[in-house]
Amino acid sequence: MIEMTPIKINDFTFTAITVRLPKTNFLAVTSDKGYIMCGALDVALLNEKLKDRRIIAGRAVGVRTIEQLIDAPLESVTYEAESLGITVGMSGRDALLRMI
Repeated sequence: MIEMTPIKINDFTFTAITVRLPKTNFLAVTSDKGYIMCGALDVALLNEKLKDRRIIAGRAVGVRTIEQLIDAPLESVTYEAESLGITVGMSGRDALLRMI
């Protein structure tokens, strides 16, 4: 099952996506500029093989819900995210607010 729902952080609306898979969930929250995602995100691939796309993204691990994803510290971020001031350890919520 796939769920897409709008979520508000401060006065901004983001899209939360949950894909329910056998034994796991795929989680992402996106803005028009970038996104945060669960541990399924391969930041190294984005930084190395897809560097020319300049993808703004962050990864949080050990999360099972959208709420946990938003509150969790980011474990890794892309180079392009770093250029916006998004850092490892920053909450997903704070990172998303830098993606508006």
